[in-house]
This record gives sequence, structure tokens and C-alpha cells, in this order.
Amino acid sequence: MKQKIKPFNKGIDGYQNEEEFVNYLNRKKVGQVNPMFYDFLTSIFEKIHNNDVIYAWKNDQIEKADIFIKINNIVKRISIKKGIKNSVHAELISVFLKFLIQNGFDQKTIEKIMKYHYADGTTDGTGKERFSVAQYKEKHQSEIDQINQLMNQSDFIRKAIDKLILRGNQGDKSIDCIIYGVVEDFIWIKKEEIIQILLDKKNEYSSGLHISHLSLQPMARCLNRNPRYEKNRHYIQAKWYNISDDIIEVMNNRK
Repeated sequence: MKQKIKPFNKGIDGYQNEEEFVNYLNRKKVGQVNPMFYDFLTSIFEKIHNNDVIYAWKNDQIEKADIFIKINNIVKRISIKKGIKNSVHAELISVFLKFLIQNGFDQKTIEKIMKYHYADGTTDGTGKERFSVAQYKEKHQSEIDQINQLMNQSDFIRKAIDKLILRGNQGDKSIDCIIYGVVEDFIWIKKEEIIQILLDKKNEYSSGLHISHLSLQPMARCLNRNPRYEKNRHYIQAKWYNISDDIIEVMNNRK
């Protein structure tokens, strides 16, 4: 019996997924791709024709762009996501805090963020008793809400989107688009649409630390002190849990 593919997903990892997109597109003519890919290509490229040849290849650098697509010497940088609980960025908490300081966050707020991150009563993760995020929120929700007010100002959201989604720390060029899904079933969102949808969602409440719909959390709270994951406590990640819903909303509103 043929296995049914879940919406925007199937049983391959992210690297295999990128390969499948490259293999499907590379050296085809625009007029040879299926209707879903045709809509995608005509959305991100201007003035392309059915006889134009598509070139696609994987990015071998650690950047936000996973693959490149070129038509008529115009190159588009594409990030590809699949599955659930999508992490769009991860880095040492110390690196992220420098970014916040550069953008005007004061020392008291920085300390509150570090205490939220480690949830052990300290700003460096050395506390003896560790708490789950739910336990931490019981006593510190008002502090989290205050941080979120600062993090959800439009000017800061724009800078955070550039760092966490579009450009990252390694690349000097931003992505042009995010594809969410697999070759057989995908949706997409362009750079300017990413910025707009996240600005539109800035006032939606969340009890956790967040920038619009991007949730900020440790890679692991490691409550059981497993040595294998202990180092992950010092990394912060941004997750876009609502990415598929947000992209669908954007696509439904396109003219």
C-alpha cells in the first residue's frame, strides 16, 4: 500500500529535501515544470518565459540560503523548511545578547532575559535547581511580558527578522524566499511578505519570550542534567511554530 504523504512533509531529512528540489529543477525549462513550481517561479522571478532554462544547486556554505535558483542570469536565494516546530535560527546566548545590547536593551533587561533562559536563578546557568518554563512563568510572567513589549517594537522586529531569518550571522546577502514543504507539496513566502506578516502579528500575545510569531527558547533546558545535552543550555533558538499557517494566510491574500 502506498504511504500517504503528510501535508508539506514526508520521511526524508532536510538535506535530502534540498537535494530533491535541486534535482527536480536543475536544467529543466520553465515550461516543463508542474503548475505548482510554475506559479512559484513566476512569483519570484520577473519576465521569464517557457523556454528559459532553470539552473539550481545547493549552497555549500553555512548560510540562511539552502539552495540557489538561476534563470536568465538572475539568482534567487532560497531557504527550505519542512515538518513542525521549525527552528529558523540558533546561536550562543552570549551572541544574541550582544545583538540586543547593540539595539539599546539595558542591563536590567538583559539580566531578566538570561534568568528566563537558564531558569535556575542565575544569569550564567550555574544554579543548583532548574525549573521548567511553566514553573518559571508562574512567578515571573510580568517580567516576561515587559521584555516582550520591548522585543515587539516594529523597528526591532525588522532588525530581528534580518538576523534570525533573512541574513543570519554568516551571510552578507539575505534570502529571497522561504519554501515550506517537499517537492510534491509546498508553499512559499517572499522576503517582503515575511517582514510584513511578522509585523502584522506583533501584538498577538504569547506567555513565552517571543518576537512576533518567533518563539525564543533554549535549545535544551536539560532539567535532567544529561551531559549529552548540557552544552545546549547555552544556545538560544528562534522557532516559527506558525510558519505554515502564516504562509497560507499570505498566499491567500496575494493579488
